[in-house]
Amino acid sequence: MTNDSTSAHATVLAGIPQTNLSLLHRIRFAVGDPAAYIQLPTGQCILILRDIEIARAKKSARADKFYCPADFTPAEGLSGDREIATAQALAECLVQNNITCVTSNRTLPLIYAHMIEQAGIRLACDLDMGVMERRAKDETELAHLRNAQAITEEVMRYACELIFNTDANKKGQLIHEGTPLTSEHMTSLIDIAFLKHGATTPHGSIVAGGPIGADCHHPGIGILHTQEPIIIDLFPRIRATGYHGDCTRTICHGDIPDQLAQMHKTVFEAKTEAQSATKPHATGEDVHKATIKVIQNYGYAVGIAKNTDPDTHTTMPHGTGHGIGLEVHEPPLLDFKGPPLVVGDVITIEPGLYCKTIGGLRIEDMIAITESGYENFNTLPTGLHW
Repeated sequence: MTNDSTSAHATVLAGIPQTNLSLLHRIRFAVGDPAAYIQLPTGQCILILRDIEIARAKKSARADKFYCPADFTPAEGLSGDREIATAQALAECLVQNNITCVTSNRTLPLIYAHMIEQAGIRLACDLDMGVMERRAKDETELAHLRNAQAITEEVMRYACELIFNTDANKKGQLIHEGTPLTSEHMTSLIDIAFLKHGATTPHGSIVAGGPIGADCHHPGIGILHTQEPIIIDLFPRIRATGYHGDCTRTICHGDIPDQLAQMHKTVFEAKTEAQSATKPHATGEDVHKATIKVIQNYGYAVGIAKNTDPDTHTTMPHGTGHGIGLEVHEPPLLDFKGPPLVVGDVITIEPGLYCKTIGGLRIEDMIAITESGYENFNTLPTGLHW
């Protein structure tokens, strides 16, 4: 092998693919043990992983050569710890291929960085490495995300219809199967529904009724009531693919208070304007500004409420949305300083308003950036009544 500066440079990713999603995205092979990926100067890609996984990896993983740590045993031998052994093997593989410097991304575990540097190899961190690759979804990923959102919507419909088929007692409490319906019970029913569809809720779900919903990410607690907003935010992970859905609807059982109706009108128009601003080369900041222009035109505030603000203060404290894929929250952000959008970005559009006296209201769809604009993956209604 040659030793010039070009041929001596390699790209490395390492970790546990099931949790290091940048590595998973690169190799498209989910495994719960440590693995290391090396792209050599020749373009050849090497994957080092546990020996019992090699046969399975050869069928689907994106790599050219497959090895186990024992194939790159250093002179001092391999540790009995799998993670240390994989890091040692990675460093030895680099040495055997005359690599003098490597580039990795922000997800590289310290143990791998340590072994690389112990081998006398220079290590550089590319903060943007893997970001654009994960943002611009390919057709397979887009199909996975459409499917994830379809499942999310099916469970959302189930949850909303269940709530609207309840009665309210004299205290205004919603009654389901003879007992008051709580946020916790609704969350359990949602979990079960997702399991039946091959999905899990590793980050939980949000079913927040009344004033509790003024805290935009509160999961919800206690009995649900009629004539109050109920935020339902579902963001499951599909087990077969690892991709997420993300959908929010806000509903109100019974009569809709005038204040809530006005909040809904504002948020719906803000979502419409945000989607209209969503297209290739527009920035995440452009989309967010389209949202907050509507919010402010209706007389509402933007930003986190101050302790001195009255409880009637109504504001949108968060950005307009975020990227989604193997993680619920991925780049790009639709917020101030949000980057230009690219074809293949899949993002959420989710404006909201929150008030301590009444609660919160948020509407969220998932859309993909296309050459001509966007594709909305959602089909569910967005009204307060179902």
